[in-house]
Amino acid sequence: MADQAELKALQRATERAEARRHVTLSEQQNGQVRLSGNLDTETASLLREAIDPLCAPAGEHDDRSPGQRRADALGEICRLALRTGQLPDSGGDRPQLVVTVSLDDLVNGVRAGTLETGVRLTPGAVRRLACDANLLPAVLGGNSQVLDVGRQRRLFTGPLRRALVLRDGGCAFPGCDRPPRWCDGHHVRHWADGGATALGNAVLLCGYHHRFVHRGDWTVRIAADGRPEFLPPRWLDPLRTPRRNLYHQRC
Repeated sequence: MADQAELKALQRATERAEARRHVTLSEQQNGQVRLSGNLDTETASLLREAIDPLCAPAGEHDDRSPGQRRADALGEICRLALRTGQLPDSGGDRPQLVVTVSLDDLVNGVRAGTLETGVRLTPGAVRRLACDANLLPAVLGGNSQVLDVGRQRRLFTGPLRRALVLRDGGCAFPGCDRPPRWCDGHHVRHWADGGATALGNAVLLCGYHHRFVHRGDWTVRIAADGRPEFLPPRWLDPLRTPRRNLYHQRC
Protein backbone atom coordinates (compact mmCIF):
# COMPACT_ATOMS: atom_id res chain seq x y z
CA MET A 1 0.00 0.00 0.00
CA ALA A 2 2.82 2.38 0.86
CA ASP A 3 4.45 1.74 -2.53
CA GLN A 4 1.17 2.40 -4.33
CA ALA A 5 0.63 5.65 -2.45
CA GLU A 6 4.18 6.79 -3.22
CA LEU A 7 3.72 5.92 -6.90
CA LYS A 8 0.46 7.90 -7.09
CA ALA A 9 2.08 10.89 -5.40
CA LEU A 10 4.95 10.77 -7.87
CA GLN A 11 2.51 10.56 -10.77
CA ARG A 12 0.57 13.59 -9.52
CA ALA A 13 3.76 15.57 -9.03
CA THR A 14 4.92 14.67 -12.54
CA GLU A 15 1.60 15.70 -14.07
CA ARG A 16 1.68 19.04 -12.21
CA ALA A 17 5.24 19.69 -13.39
CA GLU A 18 4.32 18.90 -17.00
CA ALA A 19 1.26 21.15 -16.82
CA ARG A 20 3.33 24.05 -15.45
CA ARG A 21 6.25 23.72 -17.84
CA HIS A 22 7.13 26.85 -19.78
CA VAL A 23 10.08 28.81 -21.13
CA THR A 24 10.01 32.57 -21.64
CA LEU A 25 12.46 34.78 -23.53
CA SER A 26 12.09 38.43 -22.53
CA GLU A 27 13.87 41.23 -24.41
CA GLN A 28 15.78 43.57 -22.10
CA GLN A 29 17.01 47.11 -22.76
CA ASN A 30 20.65 46.37 -21.92
CA GLY A 31 21.61 44.07 -24.79
CA GLN A 32 20.44 40.98 -22.94
CA VAL A 33 17.53 38.55 -23.17
CA ARG A 34 16.15 37.08 -19.96
CA LEU A 35 15.56 33.31 -20.06
CA SER A 36 13.19 31.99 -17.42
CA GLY A 37 10.82 29.11 -16.90
CA ASN A 38 10.18 25.72 -15.34
CA LEU A 39 10.96 22.27 -16.74
CA ASP A 40 9.60 18.89 -15.79
CA THR A 41 12.14 16.44 -14.37
CA GLU A 42 12.50 14.45 -17.60
CA THR A 43 13.17 17.49 -19.79
CA ALA A 44 15.54 18.97 -17.20
CA SER A 45 17.47 15.70 -17.15
CA LEU A 46 17.80 15.80 -20.95
CA LEU A 47 19.01 19.41 -20.77
CA ARG A 48 21.63 18.55 -18.15
CA GLU A 49 22.86 15.58 -20.17
CA ALA A 50 23.14 17.79 -23.26
CA ILE A 51 24.97 20.75 -21.74
CA ASP A 52 27.16 19.05 -19.10
CA PRO A 53 29.83 17.91 -21.61
CA LEU A 54 30.18 21.54 -22.73
CA CYS A 55 30.26 23.10 -19.25
CA ALA A 56 33.85 22.19 -18.43
CA PRO A 57 36.46 24.95 -18.83
CA ALA A 58 37.78 25.09 -22.40
CA GLY A 59 41.48 25.15 -21.57
CA GLU A 60 43.71 27.05 -19.16
CA HIS A 61 42.69 30.49 -20.42
CA ASP A 62 38.96 29.96 -19.85
CA ASP A 63 37.97 32.43 -17.13
CA ARG A 64 34.20 32.12 -17.54
CA SER A 65 32.05 31.56 -14.47
CA PRO A 66 30.03 28.30 -14.22
CA GLY A 67 26.88 30.25 -15.12
CA GLN A 68 28.54 31.73 -18.19
CA ARG A 69 29.73 28.29 -19.29
CA ARG A 70 26.19 26.92 -18.96
CA ALA A 71 24.81 29.80 -21.03
CA ASP A 72 27.41 29.21 -23.74
CA ALA A 73 26.72 25.46 -23.66
CA LEU A 74 23.04 26.12 -24.35
CA GLY A 75 24.04 28.18 -27.39
CA GLU A 76 26.29 25.36 -28.62
CA ILE A 77 23.41 22.88 -28.34
CA CYS A 78 21.28 25.19 -30.50
CA ARG A 79 24.06 25.50 -33.10
CA LEU A 80 24.37 21.72 -33.24
CA ALA A 81 20.61 21.35 -33.76
CA LEU A 82 20.73 23.90 -36.59
CA ARG A 83 23.58 22.01 -38.26
CA THR A 84 21.53 18.81 -38.51
CA GLY A 85 19.19 20.29 -41.13
CA GLN A 86 16.36 18.27 -39.55
CA LEU A 87 14.42 21.01 -37.76
CA PRO A 88 10.89 21.62 -39.09
CA ASP A 89 9.51 24.57 -41.05
CA SER A 90 12.09 27.37 -41.24
CA GLY A 91 14.53 25.60 -38.95
CA GLY A 92 17.63 23.74 -39.97
CA ASP A 93 19.47 26.54 -41.77
CA ARG A 94 22.44 28.31 -40.29
CA PRO A 95 21.67 31.86 -39.10
CA GLN A 96 21.07 34.16 -42.05
CA LEU A 97 21.62 37.84 -41.47
CA VAL A 98 20.55 40.62 -43.80
CA VAL A 99 23.04 43.39 -43.11
CA THR A 100 21.98 46.76 -44.52
CA VAL A 101 25.05 48.95 -44.36
CA SER A 102 27.46 50.82 -46.59
CA LEU A 103 30.25 48.69 -48.00
CA ASP A 104 32.92 50.72 -46.20
CA ASP A 105 31.17 50.34 -42.86
CA LEU A 106 30.82 46.59 -43.37
CA VAL A 107 34.49 46.15 -44.22
CA ASN A 108 35.67 48.42 -41.42
CA GLY A 109 33.31 46.88 -38.87
CA VAL A 110 31.86 50.15 -37.59
CA ARG A 111 28.11 49.52 -37.96
CA ALA A 112 25.74 47.25 -36.08
CA GLY A 113 23.67 44.54 -37.77
CA THR A 114 19.95 43.93 -37.37
CA LEU A 115 18.18 40.58 -37.27
CA GLU A 116 14.73 40.07 -38.76
CA THR A 117 13.32 40.37 -35.24
CA GLY A 118 14.74 43.89 -34.98
CA VAL A 119 17.41 42.86 -32.46
CA ARG A 120 20.67 44.75 -32.95
CA LEU A 121 24.04 43.00 -33.06
CA THR A 122 27.46 44.56 -32.59
CA PRO A 123 29.82 44.74 -35.59
CA GLY A 124 31.97 42.09 -33.91
CA ALA A 125 29.02 39.71 -33.58
CA VAL A 126 28.09 40.23 -37.23
CA ARG A 127 31.61 39.48 -38.40
CA ARG A 128 31.84 36.39 -36.16
CA LEU A 129 28.54 34.94 -37.38
CA ALA A 130 29.60 35.63 -40.96
CA CYS A 131 32.42 33.12 -40.57
CA ASP A 132 30.03 30.18 -40.78
CA ALA A 133 26.60 31.63 -41.56
CA ASN A 134 24.69 32.76 -44.62
CA LEU A 135 25.27 36.51 -44.89
CA LEU A 136 23.43 38.60 -47.48
CA PRO A 137 25.03 42.05 -47.62
CA ALA A 138 22.74 44.73 -49.03
CA VAL A 139 24.89 47.65 -50.16
CA LEU A 140 23.18 51.03 -50.18
CA GLY A 141 24.03 54.21 -52.06
CA GLY A 142 22.73 57.73 -51.52
CA ASN A 143 19.12 58.15 -50.39
CA SER A 144 19.24 54.50 -49.25
CA GLN A 145 18.74 53.07 -52.73
CA VAL A 146 19.87 49.44 -53.03
CA LEU A 147 22.95 49.19 -55.21
CA ASP A 148 23.60 45.49 -54.82
CA VAL A 149 22.36 42.50 -52.86
CA GLY A 150 25.23 40.04 -52.73
CA ARG A 151 25.09 36.30 -53.27
CA GLN A 152 25.34 34.02 -50.26
CA ARG A 153 28.97 33.57 -49.41
CA ARG A 154 30.21 30.00 -49.73
CA LEU A 155 30.36 28.40 -46.27
CA PHE A 156 32.65 25.82 -44.73
CA THR A 157 30.44 22.92 -45.79
CA GLY A 158 30.68 19.66 -47.73
CA PRO A 159 34.16 18.51 -48.81
CA LEU A 160 35.76 21.71 -47.50
CA ARG A 161 34.44 21.16 -43.98
CA ARG A 162 35.44 17.48 -44.11
CA ALA A 163 38.98 18.50 -45.06
CA LEU A 164 38.98 21.03 -42.22
CA VAL A 165 37.85 18.37 -39.73
CA LEU A 166 40.49 15.92 -40.94
CA ARG A 167 43.22 18.55 -40.56
CA ASP A 168 42.26 20.09 -37.21
CA GLY A 169 40.41 17.19 -35.56
CA GLY A 170 38.39 19.58 -33.39
CA CYS A 171 38.82 23.07 -31.94
CA ALA A 172 42.33 24.12 -32.93
CA PHE A 173 42.87 26.55 -30.05
CA PRO A 174 45.73 25.35 -27.81
CA GLY A 175 44.52 23.09 -25.00
CA CYS A 176 40.88 22.82 -26.15
CA ASP A 177 39.34 19.34 -26.41
CA ARG A 178 36.06 20.26 -28.15
CA PRO A 179 35.23 17.82 -30.99
CA PRO A 180 34.42 18.92 -34.57
CA ARG A 181 30.65 18.78 -34.12
CA TRP A 182 30.89 21.67 -31.63
CA CYS A 183 33.02 23.80 -33.94
CA ASP A 184 32.52 26.43 -36.63
CA GLY A 185 34.81 27.24 -39.51
CA HIS A 186 36.57 30.56 -38.90
CA HIS A 187 38.11 32.70 -41.63
CA VAL A 188 41.70 33.50 -40.63
CA ARG A 189 41.43 36.54 -42.85
CA HIS A 190 37.80 37.59 -42.74
CA TRP A 191 35.88 37.45 -46.03
CA ALA A 192 34.93 41.13 -45.59
CA ASP A 193 38.65 41.86 -45.73
CA GLY A 194 39.10 39.82 -48.91
CA GLY A 195 39.72 36.46 -47.24
CA ALA A 196 38.82 33.33 -49.19
CA THR A 197 36.61 30.48 -48.00
CA ALA A 198 39.39 27.95 -48.45
CA LEU A 199 41.31 25.43 -46.36
CA GLY A 200 44.37 27.69 -46.35
CA ASN A 201 42.30 30.46 -44.74
CA ALA A 202 40.30 28.37 -42.30
CA VAL A 203 40.49 27.00 -38.79
CA LEU A 204 38.01 25.05 -36.63
CA LEU A 205 37.03 26.83 -33.42
CA CYS A 206 34.48 25.97 -30.74
CA GLY A 207 31.94 28.64 -29.86
CA TYR A 208 33.91 29.95 -26.88
CA HIS A 209 37.24 30.19 -28.68
CA HIS A 210 35.55 31.62 -31.78
CA ARG A 211 34.39 34.57 -29.68
CA PHE A 212 37.75 34.61 -27.88
CA VAL A 213 39.73 34.96 -31.13
CA HIS A 214 37.37 37.61 -32.50
CA ARG A 215 38.15 39.77 -29.45
CA GLY A 216 41.58 40.23 -30.99
CA ASP A 217 44.10 39.48 -28.21
CA TRP A 218 45.21 36.23 -29.82
CA THR A 219 46.19 35.93 -33.48
CA VAL A 220 45.68 32.82 -35.59
CA ARG A 221 47.61 32.04 -38.76
CA ILE A 222 48.25 29.09 -41.05
CA ALA A 223 51.87 27.97 -40.73
CA ALA A 224 54.16 26.82 -43.53
CA ASP A 225 53.13 23.18 -42.97
CA GLY A 226 49.45 24.09 -43.56
CA ARG A 227 48.37 23.79 -39.93
CA PRO A 228 46.94 26.53 -37.72
CA GLU A 229 48.96 28.10 -34.94
CA PHE A 230 48.10 30.81 -32.44
CA LEU A 231 50.17 33.75 -31.26
CA PRO A 232 49.42 34.86 -27.69
CA PRO A 233 49.21 38.56 -26.77
CA ARG A 234 52.41 40.29 -25.65
CA TRP A 235 51.14 40.75 -22.10
CA LEU A 236 51.03 36.95 -21.82
CA ASP A 237 54.15 36.15 -23.84
CA PRO A 238 56.42 39.07 -24.89
CA LEU A 239 57.97 36.86 -27.60
CA ARG A 240 54.54 35.78 -28.90
CA THR A 241 55.77 32.21 -29.37
CA PRO A 242 53.37 30.30 -31.67
CA ARG A 243 51.28 27.64 -29.95
CA ARG A 244 49.32 24.69 -31.31
CA ASN A 245 46.66 22.32 -30.11
CA LEU A 246 48.27 18.91 -29.59
CA TYR A 247 45.13 17.28 -28.19
CA HIS A 248 43.66 16.32 -31.57
CA GLN A 249 46.89 15.29 -33.29
CA ARG A 250 46.67 11.92 -35.02
CA CYS A 251 49.51 9.46 -34.99
